Amino acid sequence: MKARTAKETLTVTTELVLPNDTNTLGNLMGGRLLHWMDLVAAISSHRHCKRVVVTASVNNVSFTQPIRLASMITLEAKVSRAFSSSMEVFIDVWVEDPVTGEKTKSNEAIYTFVAVDQNGSPLPVPELIPETDQEKVRYEGALRRRQLSLILAGKMKPEDATELKALFQG
Repeated sequence: MKARTAKETLTVTTELVLPNDTNTLGNLMGGRLLHWMDLVAAISSHRHCKRVVVTASVNNVSFTQPIRLASMITLEAKVSRAFSSSMEVFIDVWVEDPVTGEKTKSNEAIYTFVAVDQNGSPLPVPELIPETDQEKVRYEGALRRRQLSLILAGKMKPEDATELKALFQG
């Protein structure tokens, strides 16, 4: 299985916030944004492993600022790290000013996907090679985030989380 770079997994999509996408305040509904993020992250993880993928978890979502009706938003997803059968995907959401074209980051999220066969059983995925400084930071943090998620899910004992323990020990 050939290792891939995060750049090879980059998936970008642009959406226009329409009235049916908004709440009574005229802001994009969080659920609609989660849906768009799930789609772009699924495509990114598929590009990494070339397999059917399923959403395993939504690990973190930040709704930093509201996104208004008629906004143009760009969602950028990249695999940040691959494990045996799972992949962590970072999604950055940008709002574009319709007059200046300037983009401002409004939200971000971290999703986890698992590659599966036709029976839903996990399949191995290729290694990810980070290249840029940001990719390397996200790659390094992914193991700590994974360990924390496994502890919270009761699938790992805290004393076995070596990367997390290293944060708190000299």
